[in-house]
Amino acid sequence: MPTLLARCPRWVRRPWTAATATLALAVSLLVAVPASGADSPPGCRVDYAADQWTGGYTAQIRVTNLGPALSGWRLTWTYGGDQLVTSAWNATVTQTGRSVTAVGTDWNAALPSGAGTAFGLQGTWRSAAPTPTDFSLNGVPCGDGTVPPTTPPTTPGTPGPTPSPADCGGAALCTDFEDQTGTSPSGGWRFTAPDCQGTGTAAVDTAVAHSGTRSLRVDGRAGYCNHAFVAATADLSSVGPVLHVRLWVRHTTALPSAHVTFVSMPDASQGGRALRVGGQNGALQWNRESDDATLPAQSPAGVALSRPLPTGSWQCLRFAVDTSAPGLDTWLGAEQVPGLHADGVPTQDVDQQWLARTTPPRPTALRLGWESYGTGDDTLWFDDVAVGSAPIGC
Repeated sequence: MPTLLARCPRWVRRPWTAATATLALAVSLLVAVPASGADSPPGCRVDYAADQWTGGYTAQIRVTNLGPALSGWRLTWTYGGDQLVTSAWNATVTQTGRSVTAVGTDWNAALPSGAGTAFGLQGTWRSAAPTPTDFSLNGVPCGDGTVPPTTPPTTPGTPGPTPSPADCGGAALCTDFEDQTGTSPSGGWRFTAPDCQGTGTAAVDTAVAHSGTRSLRVDGRAGYCNHAFVAATADLSSVGPVLHVRLWVRHTTALPSAHVTFVSMPDASQGGRALRVGGQNGALQWNRESDDATLPAQSPAGVALSRPLPTGSWQCLRFAVDTSAPGLDTWLGAEQVPGLHADGVPTQDVDQQWLARTTPPRPTALRLGWESYGTGDDTLWFDDVAVGSAPIGC
């Protein structure tokens, strides 16, 4: 078989559609329940987003702590209908009658003031499934309010603050592309088309930038094995043990249902094949080239734990890749995306497929661009890129 086809497999994974969840109805509610007493501050804020169909539902729940820091959290609520929780992820959820309790796991038990975490659940219902509104965090009612500003913790795997977009704190790779002098990427960046090249292009853009006056622009094109990337020449093989990446990205077209990639990192543990960040089923995902594993799993429950990549605005994307153990974390802005988190403990519909491979990754380089194996044109800009051994904030 020619090398080209061996390195560019045709993706056969099918996107789930509305038929997968028959009669699906999306309900999204920002719950804001006043705390008891006019002068009593709210204890938390809860975002409850449910996808429900006849007889069943899934719910994605995000809780933000508006009170003092918590070393452990317990969220309670009461269902007004006959909903019955059958499974959950990223939290331990129990139910007695209509009363439900969710408790944080080892990895998300701590909630600093102003911080949030997300978990999900699946269940059934018969006659009614109204959205709950009486949430309490550790016994304190939730309410509306503004999340106070906080400094994110700087433990491994958690990005910390950055004074300015171009200040990377001694990172191995740090650029705002202001050193680019022509229209073609140069210096520490080179155009590349791994495996196969289509009609996509890359250029230095002086009309759109996150900071300064320059960014990298990639016009990505649809079509089988259509690659267009700008690769950093920096060797990242010794960055670690946790490799932290921060980049700002802006794009014009919503992520399609088919698989696409816009960040690609050659991985020594895969013999040079890539760890890839992109999208499928309209949401962000990780993909491992050697075995086509995805994070999260491409099921309705898994995709619901990811997030779309908003269009028409600059987005800060951060991720941390553990090179000594199969650990991975991803942030979109200030939010840790629950479906893009692999903690070493397999969770059905989330990271079970991803953790089937136990060899830790070892990224050696960074490529920014566009890769499509089907539908999906997009124009993307990249700016303020940093890679290092320490957390790098937005």
